[in-house]
Amino acid sequence: MTHISESRPRHADLPRPSRPRPRAQEPRTPPPMLPGTDEPPAPASVRAAFALWLTAVAAGVFETVLALIGAAADGDASLGDLSGGLALRVAVYSAVVLVAVRMRRGGNGARLALAGVLGVLGTLSLLIEPVRWLADGHPLGAAFRDLGAVDLLFGASRALHVAAVLAAVALMFRPSANAWFGAARRPR
Repeated sequence: MTHISESRPRHADLPRPSRPRPRAQEPRTPPPMLPGTDEPPAPASVRAAFALWLTAVAAGVFETVLALIGAAADGDASLGDLSGGLALRVAVYSAVVLVAVRMRRGGNGARLALAGVLGVLGTLSLLIEPVRWLADGHPLGAAFRDLGAVDLLFGASRALHVAAVLAAVALMFRPSANAWFGAARRPR
């Protein structure tokens, strides 16, 4: 008669090496961006500022498309010149969207970067060309005399772009936004 016994694996008698257990850390996740799920909820001024940053990016993309079409139609630039400028703009617009998302999630550093880099330097870069043109002695009426449809579209887009940036900066520093960014920095 065969006796069936419970068999133990051969290695059961060997001591098990102790593995260090990973520390239980709660990952700090940014507040979600879905409406009604922010903790604490983002004030309307922050949500509106985020929408305005996206509006500014969309206006910039539109201006880029118009400028590329104009340069290609006029034969003013080579394909290399156009592609280099386009690559730079794609990188800048992508970075702006990423920083705006971080701002919308409560990142105060992102808010400060948007205000300083784009609110100040970006706005100056948008306005420098028209101001320089006027400073060169061109009368304001001459700017409107020979405008075509593309020029009007570009000008309207640029005006929207600048207005969106200025409004977004103002909204990001409203008292309700300041309080929310302060609360978002505190550990939970």
